[in-house]
Amino acid sequence: MHGFLDTIREGHPHTPLLVVSSILCPIQEDTPGPGAVEFVDGKVRFRATGDPAEVAAGRLTLRVIRTELARIVASRSGTDPNLYYLDGRELYGEADYAELPLPDELHPDPAADRRIGERFAALRSDRRDRSPHRHD
Repeated sequence: MHGFLDTIREGHPHTPLLVVSSILCPIQEDTPGPGAVEFVDGKVRFRATGDPAEVAAGRLTLRVIRTELARIVASRSGTDPNLYYLDGRELYGEADYAELPLPDELHPDPAADRRIGERFAALRSDRRDRSPHRHD
């Protein structure tokens, strides 16, 4: 992640940059990948195939990835005031999953995509309204 951000900053040192983590995906929250495809009742379903015990050895879960992304952005934001982090669960979280579950356990359906987009637009609009440097 540091290398990726360094590369972006080489060409765009002052452009506002928002790092957005993954939305909620219960099968991968605490179980590392890889994922596997299954066919259940004629429908495609995904499942995590990793072993949660391997997280201590460095295998990644969405929860670990979000923690690390937040830590990296926080550590860099002191010298990069245009770097921001958004936890993807603010766009689609547990309450959303209860109402609009991921139909294949991995990907949002059109209704969830719309909700995610509307929330992102509202967050962006709110941030722009509070910013002393508007970037329309």
